[in-house]
Amino acid sequence: MHRFTLVRLPTAAEAAQRVAAAPQTRRFRAGGIDLIDHFKEGLDAPDELVELRALGGAEGERMRGITEHDGVWSVGALVTLAQLAEFGDFGPAFAAIREAAGSAATPGIRNAATLGGNLLQRPRCWYYRHADLECLKKGGGQCFALTGDNRYHAVLGGGPSFIVHPSTLAVALLAHDARVHVVGPKGPRSLAVAELFSPPTVDPTREHTLAAGEIIVAIELPAAGAQQRSSYAAAKEKQSHDWPLGEVAVRCRVEGGTLLDVRVALGHVAPIPWRAREAEAVLEGKAPSAALFVQAADAAMAKAKPLDHNGYKIPLTKGLLRDALHRATGVAIPE
Repeated sequence: MHRFTLVRLPTAAEAAQRVAAAPQTRRFRAGGIDLIDHFKEGLDAPDELVELRALGGAEGERMRGITEHDGVWSVGALVTLAQLAEFGDFGPAFAAIREAAGSAATPGIRNAATLGGNLLQRPRCWYYRHADLECLKKGGGQCFALTGDNRYHAVLGGGPSFIVHPSTLAVALLAHDARVHVVGPKGPRSLAVAELFSPPTVDPTREHTLAAGEIIVAIELPAAGAQQRSSYAAAKEKQSHDWPLGEVAVRCRVEGGTLLDVRVALGHVAPIPWRAREAEAVLEGKAPSAALFVQAADAAMAKAKPLDHNGYKIPLTKGLLRDALHRATGVAIPE
């Protein structure tokens, strides 16, 4: 393995400045799960790692905690997936976040992997992960998935790269209209979680919009409306630990027998966490029912364009969406 120096700095501002000064040779380290994978796969060899867990000050404290004020939750970027999965105070209003965290990887990985790292991990596409292949995502001239083995690739929003975004937490956070708070060389800023992710049409070599040296400090969850409920569903080849073949997060309220504030987010079907606005339009303002959920599922995948080997993702994702809607609303599944 390439030799590197581990640097511990007292504040987020200093860490941001240090990485921004040499972004090609310096990286941040939090849980280190994806970072170590990149080392082993020969895809990255930085000279220096800046340890985020060592940060102090107000930002460092915020990065490690989960706090609530007037119904608004702040979840630190260094909070582990295991901590999120076990955080019962979220209740049914934010159940999808807890469920998504608990479904990711294995218990050992969840104990180390952080929320920020999960959001910013690189794609798991086997063409990108192959050190000897110069694919589009690594600055090459083509996406090999377009004509190769594409069983795990995008059916929505694909092109010119057909990767699927690997973050499970991003799907649940998108369904909850979360905001991302970051600090960087130019100071702090915040953005909607949807604005954190960049499609391959903008730059196929990047998946996020953070500038060099910017650090995710925390994720903010807006106060839940009355009767808010959410749920998450995923299907995997090996349900205990594999990457999802498809996943869905739903957030809604049911008041007076009517669905309100509906959000539907899809994962592992597109290069970015995908908001299914067509499904939301079908559901919003309607009485929840099994028949309505079928219509919403059809609408969610109506624009899907499968490649040669991944057409199965369309009926699979439809089924996941119906399941998530039934659980979020309590509508019985027809026998």
